[in-house]
Amino acid sequence: MIPQLQQNALVAGARIRGLGSAQPEQVVTNEDIAASGVETTDEWIRDRVGIVERRFARADESLVDMASDAGAKALADAGLAPSEIDAVIVATCTMPSQIPNAAAQVAERIGVSAAPAFDVNAACAGFCYGLGTAADMVRAGSAAHVLVIGAEKLTDWVDPNDRSTCIIFADGAGAAVVGAAAEDEPPGIGPVAAGSAGDLAETIVIPDRDSFIHQEGQTVFRWATTQMAPVAMDAVERAGVALADIDVLVPHQANLRIVEAIAKRLRKAGARSDMTVADDITRSGNTSSASIPLALDHMRAEGRVRSGDVALLVGFGAGLSYAGQVVVLP
Repeated sequence: MIPQLQQNALVAGARIRGLGSAQPEQVVTNEDIAASGVETTDEWIRDRVGIVERRFARADESLVDMASDAGAKALADAGLAPSEIDAVIVATCTMPSQIPNAAAQVAERIGVSAAPAFDVNAACAGFCYGLGTAADMVRAGSAAHVLVIGAEKLTDWVDPNDRSTCIIFADGAGAAVVGAAAEDEPPGIGPVAAGSAGDLAETIVIPDRDSFIHQEGQTVFRWATTQMAPVAMDAVERAGVALADIDVLVPHQANLRIVEAIAKRLRKAGARSDMTVADDITRSGNTSSASIPLALDHMRAEGRVRSGDVALLVGFGAGLSYAGQVVVLP
């Protein structure tokens, strides 16, 4: 006789309960990059990617340092103690080595004891993958609260003399705490619209452990500007809302022209003209999996978004991987 296995009690839905972010102190302007010997100008960088400045970590400032800082801030924002966190997920593609993972180190740093801790590598889509996984864990009853962090130290993997990458990539971390929706609350994290385009895997690649990141910028640009708006619309449909219900659009901060192209297509399809669009790329650069939570936390601090706003998140990047979901902001 096969025994009846006990199952966790299901939860109706999950919500984001807190946000936090961390960036290095060192601000690097376009003029700084030009002065370092790279053949570029402030005007050239602004015109092509929209970046004005970005943050670079010190040599002794690690990815785990930034992730721990952002995670601790998210816990404080959610009003939770480390002992109330049941799992830690770190989305990253720039750890200096594959073992040990970042999540276990972050959990120990912030006082989360003996909790499941694992990394997710979906590059720039990683935070959305992590957020979706956390929401599913909460809904399935596997965890009451999950800490999700997107953290990157891209400067470890960028050739400072490669104009196609050194002007774009930067360092930072952003975090969110995911918890169950209360009985009188609707779900606050919609289903994930995710996928991949493995036939384009070689367009963004680190060939081996002794190499820097390489990307075919024009190919990635064409892919993102044509394929990501439909992914965003799929996420909206899966969440059971309309484009007109979206208050805030937060695409991965890859390039301001890509962000603006996605917003333009969504507005043509029915999104509101007053929809707030994240533009954190201008001052933070491209921070891969950290870019979406960084942008959210910065926009909230600036008063550009409010609690209860409906936000559409869209991550996309190396893999090529992509994911989007609709969330209600805490």
